[in-house]
Amino acid sequence: MSDAITPPAGEPHAGLEPVSAHSTARFEKRLKARYAQEKRFKALGLAAISFSVVVLILLLSNMLFNGLGGFQRAELSVEIDFVQSGLQAPAEGATAPETMRSLDDQGLRSVVFGAAQESLGAKGAEQLNGEAWREVARMIHANPAILTRKDMLSLPTSADLSAGFSGEGRAEMQALANDLVSKGVLERNLDLGFLQRSDATDPQLAGIWGALKGSVLTMLVTFVLAFPIGIMAALYLEEYAPKNRWTDFLEVSINNLAAVPSIIFGLLGLFFLMTTFPTLRSTPIIAGITLALMTMPVIVISGRNAIKAVPPSIRDGALAVGASPVQVVFHHVLPLAMPGMLTGTIIGMARALGETAPLILIGLRAFVATPPEGFTSAATVLPVQIFLWSDEIDRGFVERTSAAIIVLLIVLLLMNGLAIYLRNKFEKSW
Repeated sequence: MSDAITPPAGEPHAGLEPVSAHSTARFEKRLKARYAQEKRFKALGLAAISFSVVVLILLLSNMLFNGLGGFQRAELSVEIDFVQSGLQAPAEGATAPETMRSLDDQGLRSVVFGAAQESLGAKGAEQLNGEAWREVARMIHANPAILTRKDMLSLPTSADLSAGFSGEGRAEMQALANDLVSKGVLERNLDLGFLQRSDATDPQLAGIWGALKGSVLTMLVTFVLAFPIGIMAALYLEEYAPKNRWTDFLEVSINNLAAVPSIIFGLLGLFFLMTTFPTLRSTPIIAGITLALMTMPVIVISGRNAIKAVPPSIRDGALAVGASPVQVVFHHVLPLAMPGMLTGTIIGMARALGETAPLILIGLRAFVATPPEGFTSAATVLPVQIFLWSDEIDRGFVERTSAAIIVLLIVLLLMNGLAIYLRNKFEKSW
């Protein structure tokens, strides 16, 4: 017979407190409140993402709506009989400027204007762009065989007629535009020359190639200076530098420099670089040095984070098989950290590509009608070109501004896409 005592029915075991209905209700209330809080948090997160997506869609839609017109221009159809014009083909091997001077001396301007009068009438010919003959000269330079036939060419209109064609400007221009449209000699065509020309005072002739080339040259200088110096600084601070007050001061300074407004670097370039190299004002090399100073702290920080992400076991294993400390760093740590370094570098370069304030201070706020020939030629960059065009009141420049913004966004998207590709391709899982 067992000596265990069975507690009476309905009484709790010794050491256990009875669970009251009130305690159960409070527990269920707290549980419901926690679930409700979680649902509210998810709803707020979804609302934040939805708001961001809507704003992005509105921004891109507005840019596309205004910018698509920037990739087009109003053009007049002019029939030119080159056989009767008596123009002579340019000499073999002649450059484009030499061809243009030769054709100008032969009276190409008069030939184009006379043909416009026959095709468009006197009023229509007056609204042909004054630089249209240069477009014809470029066509002849590209294809001299055009001088052996009669051809129908689409040539740019004046800014006034273009505005009238868009429903703006003076009433007489709108009436003339409607008349020319009814005759089938005025239409809006895709303007691929927008990507091939440089800045101009006439929106019909303006393009972004000069600014885009200036941006490319500036980014090359920025990359050549900022990438190796930033990576070597990150390697030194992370692998070799002793941990003392001096390195702590360097780390704090680098972190602070990464957060300094970009215009401060413009002031540094203005007072230091412009004083040292006054003849290089408004050149890609000065702009590249200024942006390299701005980008370097970002590269150092991203490089150090990438080095920290390499597991210590990689270093220990390399040392165990006889590698020297230098070999450990350059043969094992650096290759594994390089994807993260490249990602940070490209993101920093993308930020530098969109900067305007520091470049305005060092003189890139300039009218540059020809593409820069090198790193020491006068140039401007795409963000500054957009800024300059945004100041113009002409409707044509408004469309050109939006079109240039679209090009800049595409370049930035490509750079960020490249960063994502490099990260996914070379990233290692541990």
